[in-house]
Amino acid sequence: MPLLPSSLYGLARPFLFGFDPEHAHELTLDGLARTQNTPLACAYAAPRVDDPVRLAGLEFPNRVGLAAGLDKNARCIDAFAAMGFGFVEVGTVTPKAQPGNPKPRMFRLPKREALINRLGFNNEGLDAFLANVQKARFRKNGGGAGKKPMLLGLNIGKNAATPIERAVDDYLACLDGVYAHADYVTINISSPNTANLRTLQSDEALDALLGAIAERRQALAERGGKRVPLFVKIAPDLDESQVAVIAATLQRHDMDGVIATNTTLARDAVAGLPHAEEVGGLSGAPVREASNRVIAQLRAALGAGFPIVGVGGILSAADAKAKVAAGADVVQIYTGLIYRGPALVREAAQALLQQSRSGA
Repeated sequence: MPLLPSSLYGLARPFLFGFDPEHAHELTLDGLARTQNTPLACAYAAPRVDDPVRLAGLEFPNRVGLAAGLDKNARCIDAFAAMGFGFVEVGTVTPKAQPGNPKPRMFRLPKREALINRLGFNNEGLDAFLANVQKARFRKNGGGAGKKPMLLGLNIGKNAATPIERAVDDYLACLDGVYAHADYVTINISSPNTANLRTLQSDEALDALLGAIAERRQALAERGGKRVPLFVKIAPDLDESQVAVIAATLQRHDMDGVIATNTTLARDAVAGLPHAEEVGGLSGAPVREASNRVIAQLRAALGAGFPIVGVGGILSAADAKAKVAAGADVVQIYTGLIYRGPALVREAAQALLQQSRSGA
């Protein structure tokens, strides 16, 4: 995943796209991990756009964040902070380390600016994840003179080997671990790459899971004197009635926000292309409209004021603005970085700042 200034990106992308997608991804993360907090970080650093917005009791320095899944083990938090993100979400982390699904498990569809992945929550486990989070310096470094530091979201899930009827145990174990270190916590129930995970979005299962998580959050808040906001990440492959049920359940259990959306199982937009029939979640441009539809349905169901994070198919400033127009308060990007590079962060943040000033 190339993360270079736009002037260099055009040269670097063909080279990196010559590698297997997962290998290119790991090479890039290794490079970021080695160069963060060094003079070499100037290769990808950019001034952060100042566009503060208050959501869920938090002040987001700007409206553009990094989506979970890119930095699963929280190795590169400071590198992404240097790129000008207002918030960064790392993970998904599971209680125990797990290798994920067999390789190959990541595929590019460049004609549609898309990816398919079936990684399956590959990560080094909660202990290694927390050690990396605690090494990050972004809060100490801040966002510049007089500016607040970037916010950090920690995204939690279940191990593949944990039966779905015991999923709540994994989420609670992760919540216990990450709670003291997160600005917000995301409950990921929408990856298509862990068997049966999306069944947790159904009415009764979601009610039980969020009820248990809300109860544990209350205990953790009383113990530590800090109430950490909770967000829930949902899929784009939901109809309007399912979205309405989820919205009601989020409000019933006092969740603080929703992230819409994860990757899609639909293949209509990429039919006939190489790798189009690979099993996994499709991200990038083809998920844009489905994501915007779910965002609009959530906003209608939740009303004004309930925080919505829009993610899915942002490859330009116009795409970011469309997410906000659909009902999102802030946005996240991931696949766009692969096709556009880090210049997309500042481009999108500036566009959203101008949009908010104009009232559009």
